[in-house]
Amino acid sequence: MMSGKRKIGRGVAIVGAGMSNFGMFPDKDSKDLFAEAFSEMLASVDKGFDPADIQAAWIGNFSNDFFVHQAHWGPIIADLTGIVPRAVTRTEGACASSTLAMRDGLMAIASGMYDIVLAGGVEEMSKCTTEEVTEGLALATSPYEGEAGYTFPGVFGALATAYFHKYGAGREHLMNITIKSHENAPLNPKGQFKQTIRDLMEARKAKAAKKGEQVPDWADEKEALFDPRFNPPVAWPMHLYDCCPISDGASCILMVAEELAKSFTDNPIYIVGFGQGSGRGLHACPSLTSFEANKQAAAEAYGMSGLTPKDVQFAEVHDCFSIAELIHIEDLGFFGEGEGYKAVAEGETRREGRMPINTSGGLKCKGHPVGATGTAQMYEVWKQLRGEAGERQIPGRDLYIGATQNLGGTGGTCTFTIFERR
Repeated sequence: MMSGKRKIGRGVAIVGAGMSNFGMFPDKDSKDLFAEAFSEMLASVDKGFDPADIQAAWIGNFSNDFFVHQAHWGPIIADLTGIVPRAVTRTEGACASSTLAMRDGLMAIASGMYDIVLAGGVEEMSKCTTEEVTEGLALATSPYEGEAGYTFPGVFGALATAYFHKYGAGREHLMNITIKSHENAPLNPKGQFKQTIRDLMEARKAKAAKKGEQVPDWADEKEALFDPRFNPPVAWPMHLYDCCPISDGASCILMVAEELAKSFTDNPIYIVGFGQGSGRGLHACPSLTSFEANKQAAAEAYGMSGLTPKDVQFAEVHDCFSIAELIHIEDLGFFGEGEGYKAVAEGETRREGRMPINTSGGLKCKGHPVGATGTAQMYEVWKQLRGEAGERQIPGRDLYIGATQNLGGTGGTCTFTIFERR
C-alpha cells in the first residue's frame, strides 16, 4: 500500500461565491434558487467575469428526483446558466453532495484538465410534507438502519445518548449550542431563521397573552428550552430546537487555477487541504461518539495543507442536530474527546470566542437544503476570510485560515476542507 501525504498538484482558488436565500419558498423552484446563487456569484467576481468562460461544472443534488420528481440536474443547470454545451455533472453524497461537487472541480483543475470551473448545489424540499421529507432523507441511511426504522432524529438521539453516558454531558450542554446558533442567526440576512431563543420566547409570551392564556414566566433561555410546551421532544434527547429545518436553497462557487486567480480578484481564497472519508453503518461503528470518516477526512486535509487544528481560526461544521456539532469539533481536533461540551459552555465557540463555530447560524438556523449545504458553508468561509460577513464578521481577528466540515447520511460520507487567505 502506498503511503505518504497527498498534495494538490496544482493550486486552486475560489474567486467568486453566491448563495440564494434559504427557507421555505412555495413559489420558487430549483432553477429560481440556483439562478439567485449564480447571479450573486457573478457579481462577486471583483474584476468581472463572463460565464461563457466556465469550462465545466459540477452540481450537488441529493434527491430532487424524490422531492420534486425531477432528475438529471446537470443539463438543467447547464441550460439555466447558459454554459451549454459544456459538461455539467451531478454529484450525490447525501448532505455532502455539493462538497463532492467542489471536490470533483478541485481535482479537475489540479490535474490540468480545466482552468475555470463552477461547483454548487441545490435542493427543493418544501413541496413535500414533513413525512415525505423524512422518508426522502432516510434514503441516505444504511439499509440496516432503514430496516430498523431509524430516521435521522433517532440516529442522532442515539449518538447524543451515547455521548451523555460516556462523558457526563446532558441536555443543558446541547442547549448552549442551540442558544449560540440562534444568536448568530439574526446576523445572517440569507438565513432561514433570524430569531434568538429570547426572541422566540417573547413571541410565545405575546401569543399567549393575545389569546388570554397563561403567559409563561421562563427565567431564561434554558428554562424555556427545558419546557416541552416550548421545545417538544422529537427523539429523546433531541428536541425541536436541536434539529435543523426543512429548507429550499442553492449555492455555488467559482474555482480557477491558482496562476489565474489574480486576474479575477485581488483577494482570492485558496483551497489548501481536502479530505474525505467513508463510514460504516451504526451497527458496525467502533464508536457512537465519533465519526471515523471525520477523522479520516481531517487527517487527509491536515496532511495535504501542512496545517494542524491549532492553525484553523474558525469553521463551519455540519450541525444537522446540536449533538453533531459537538462530535465534529472533537473529531476535527479543535477540542479533545469529551472536552467539546465544556468548551462550548465556556463560550469558546461563540463569534468572539477562541474558536468560532458556525458564524452563519449553521444548518440549525441558516437552513439545510441538503444538496446546497456544502458550498453554502464555503460561501460563509469566503465571506469571513474576505472580511465581508457584515454584522456576523468575527470581531478583532485577522482571519487567514478557515475550514468547512460536511457530513452525508449517518456519517457514511464526511469531508473536511481548509481554506487560506494569503
